[in-house]
Amino acid sequence: MGRAGTGTRGAAVAVAVAGPLLLLLLLAGAPPAAAGDAKKSDVRLVSEQFSQSPQKLSFYSWYGSARLFHFRVPPDAVLLRWLLQVSRGGGPACTDVEVTVYFRYGAPPVINPLDTSFPANTSVQPSFLIKLLQSNASVNVSHPAPGDWFVAAHLPPSSQKIEVKGFVPTCAYIFQPDMLVLRAVEVFILEPDVPLPQTLLSHPSYLKIFIPENTRELRLELQGCATNGSLGCPVRLTVGSATLPRNFQKVLTCASPSWACHLLLPSPPWDRWLQVTARSLAGPHVSVAFRAVAALTACRPWTLNSQHLLPSGTNQSCNASAGLLPPSPGSRGPGRSSRLGSGPFCLMSYPVLREDMDVVSVRFRPVDRVSMLVQSAVPSVLRLHLNTGMDSGGSLTVSLQANQTAVTNNTLVVVCVNAASPFLSFNTSLNCTTAFFQGYPLSLSASSRQADLVIPYPETDNWYLSLQLVCPESPEECEQTSVLVETTLYLVPCLNDCGPYGQCLLLRRHSYLYASCSCKAGWRGWSCTDNSTAQTVAQQRVATLLLTLSNLMFLAPIAVSVHRLLLVEASVYAYTMFFSTFYHACDQPGEAVLCILSYDTLQYCDFLGSGVSIWVTILCMARLKAALKHVYRCGHRRQCYPTSWQRWGFFLLPGISMAAVAVAIYTSMMTSDNYYYTHSIWHMLLAGSAAFLLPPREEHTEPWACSQKLTCRYQICKSHREELYAVT
Repeated sequence: MGRAGTGTRGAAVAVAVAGPLLLLLLLAGAPPAAAGDAKKSDVRLVSEQFSQSPQKLSFYSWYGSARLFHFRVPPDAVLLRWLLQVSRGGGPACTDVEVTVYFRYGAPPVINPLDTSFPANTSVQPSFLIKLLQSNASVNVSHPAPGDWFVAAHLPPSSQKIEVKGFVPTCAYIFQPDMLVLRAVEVFILEPDVPLPQTLLSHPSYLKIFIPENTRELRLELQGCATNGSLGCPVRLTVGSATLPRNFQKVLTCASPSWACHLLLPSPPWDRWLQVTARSLAGPHVSVAFRAVAALTACRPWTLNSQHLLPSGTNQSCNASAGLLPPSPGSRGPGRSSRLGSGPFCLMSYPVLREDMDVVSVRFRPVDRVSMLVQSAVPSVLRLHLNTGMDSGGSLTVSLQANQTAVTNNTLVVVCVNAASPFLSFNTSLNCTTAFFQGYPLSLSASSRQADLVIPYPETDNWYLSLQLVCPESPEECEQTSVLVETTLYLVPCLNDCGPYGQCLLLRRHSYLYASCSCKAGWRGWSCTDNSTAQTVAQQRVATLLLTLSNLMFLAPIAVSVHRLLLVEASVYAYTMFFSTFYHACDQPGEAVLCILSYDTLQYCDFLGSGVSIWVTILCMARLKAALKHVYRCGHRRQCYPTSWQRWGFFLLPGISMAAVAVAIYTSMMTSDNYYYTHSIWHMLLAGSAAFLLPPREEHTEPWACSQKLTCRYQICKSHREELYAVT
């Protein structure tokens, strides 16, 4: 089972702090000149500021404890700065608490403060984070990628102590991030195969090139470099945009004029603009002139439409499979004309149907088929549209299964899952690395015919599934071999619906929705699969019995109340015992659960009964109607009630002691781990104290009976020497 760690990776990030701070971070790739551009009067840059409403931070217990912020970075941004502000409220008793802040591009950050395990086959990258103690800090990102950026923050892990509101001071920690963006308004368009002259002085030059779909390779080259008229090329090119937690910007440094300065990028991101920044490495008053040239290598896809799909008849499956094979790389396919270009085919594209089933719930499948054909000539590619902006709040699940008879001992189906562009270089490498993305590798073989992958919170983008058949030992064996691979592709809110010991909850930040698991019965982890602290079924049953049967202690105050003719008190105690028993039977996190009514109804009745029981006991002890008379007797006799030491020693002191211990347990000792035991003890002490504290039966009154019945259908019990009876 995989584990997610924490780290600080990313090439274009700098953290600056106002005042002392736990962490002062300055990562490579964020040159001082990047921040200096904001200080210099560069008219080509404009600033924009974005803010969101602050949120109150919570101690971390599950993902819902973290506070999420969603920003959108505009295109052509050259510098991104987050201003982080933490304010504290609640009085002098509140101290500084460490605040952990995460940053991620394209999707909410996947965090693991509790160091729990993830489900099997889950791929998780380290998170980029900073930890703050002071109130102000800033985070800089040079050349940020345009689109969705997310910030999450939380306090340290929760102590699991259950605190009663009002008994302990409440400390509030408010977090608010503001986003400042420097955006270039003068950006040169670099067209393919058209040299673009540039001259660098003190300011960098901003360029961009559009990468169309089906681009196999991008080549950037600097030609005709000259420094103040002499040969030389002190130029640094930064290609691509910065992302977090991983950054794959490419940096090309040109210095020697004797060799061509170029950069080769396989599988650049499709259908988007690619940023290029040229910066002079010479002095501030040295002029550097060059020509930038971009060349794109196109890829001819062999797209399978309806006439190429496998027919439904099983008798024709073999012939149809043979007809699915694309033509040889140097030939033109049937139905293809010269207008498609003369280049070879480089991939076999399968049309994919996206079926939206619910919120953050999508099914992907090849059109009119379940299996896709994989062979050795070219990769087979599926494109998954996860670019709606609302797909990054779930988990992408990929399940592949190969035909049992097609995969032999010498053949291997290699699979790559990538964002932005597919991996196409299976013949030269199997690392699934494209120009700006490290893909997720999978494989199918004779010994392992099934492969699974889970990607929590996938980035907002088009995702590509690339498959190709390879034969490492004998390549000629793969030439006439093909394999049918069945694909199961889903975007789900929570993996396996969080299992039997978790609940999948849909969270919201403004209009953005994302899902997370809330675990119970001691289970932990991203999908509630970590059983390191889980309760066994026997422990769950014992906990249920303790919390329910401990309410039987209320039988004692019920019997005492009836014996002493306190029928109202007896009714309240019976009500409390009934609803407390069945509320706790319904409130269990595991398998031992019984709900006779809705959970909210039982919870309300339990809380109502507990409060009323306490007040009824207090009011019954007070005997309000005879209060003035007892005050007078205390002064006249110079003795307070009760006059008997037996009443104090055997009833009042034990009852008060039990009530005090119960309050102490309820307010200061109860935690999530010992809740089943401490709350059961609370039940027994509360019921026992009520039995001890109830006043004695009135003198000259027989137990279990009322002394008078009124014609208005009210029944009342006679107090000691009461002269008047009043019914209102």
